[in-house]
Amino acid sequence: MHKCISAIVAAGALIGTLLFGGCTQMPTEKQNISDMRPQISFKVEGERALGSHILIDGLDMGMVSDFIDGKAAVRILPGTHIVSVILGSSVLLEEKVYLGDGVSRTFIVK
Repeated sequence: MHKCISAIVAAGALIGTLLFGGCTQMPTEKQNISDMRPQISFKVEGERALGSHILIDGLDMGMVSDFIDGKAAVRILPGTHIVSVILGSSVLLEEKVYLGDGVSRTFIVK
């Protein structure tokens, strides 16, 4: 009887080792993906330009005040784009530019 209990305890210990022995965490490797899309920001000369809208290829991207140089930028796909800044019916800026991966471009709006 004593040998039978010892065998059961040994079998339980073996099963416990097999079940819980694999619970150690393997070292992990952290990988970051860099966003290499071109980015556009703006510097303004005068307060009125802050309320103007940015159009990239005819699409409204928001207000110039949301993308001031050093604070935020519009990320776009690499390629040739038409960047326009419009205040009401006035065109404050319109420029055709090519922007490649990793390029940061700042436009001055007067």
